[in-house]
Amino acid sequence: MLTRRTRPEAGFTLVELMLAVAILAIITVPLANVVIGALRNTTDTSDRLELSHDAQISSSYFARDVAELGLRDWAAINGDSVPFRQSVQLNAAYNAGGYTCGSTTAALRLLSDAWNPAVSMQDAATNVVAYYLKPVGAVSELHRIKCLGPAITGTDVVLAHNVKPGSLAVTCSSDCESTDVPDQVKVTFQVTRASVGDYPITLNGQRRQQ
Repeated sequence: MLTRRTRPEAGFTLVELMLAVAILAIITVPLANVVIGALRNTTDTSDRLELSHDAQISSSYFARDVAELGLRDWAAINGDSVPFRQSVQLNAAYNAGGYTCGSTTAALRLLSDAWNPAVSMQDAATNVVAYYLKPVGAVSELHRIKCLGPAITGTDVVLAHNVKPGSLAVTCSSDCESTDVPDQVKVTFQVTRASVGDYPITLNGQRRQQ
């Protein structure tokens, strides 16, 4: 008499194992793509926020600096009027015009009077704000250094990272370097990140002194 041998229930057959692997692949591949896409979007968002933050910080400093712009020629007083001297310097050495601040050539320097009654009530020193680029690998950092006259060293702040080389430009509402000090000064440049590409930044400033 023949007896029927039953297959034990423990374990999997090769076919069952292959089916399980196929099902897992169907589930995990799309899930992995979703995770990778989410991580990529997170990186893009983080980079955009960083670039936007640099734009806000730069704009805040620049607007304040241009508002204070204006170096008076106190030797040429005419009645109640005191004319300006050249107050904007482009691509200027750290000691351009005899006003030393830092040790690096600046893309832009803004000059203004610095009154200190404890030193003199008649003669003003000169405040210098210099914007310069510092190469960092394939990109640059935009720095701002301010020297409160007569100090020749000042506070150095990084305003923007990942500045694209050759992208920075300075324009004014009139001749930037004239003794007829411009009312408005504008700086444009691009910051760049591989995840988001080039991001344009424009800094605008309005002179307050008249």
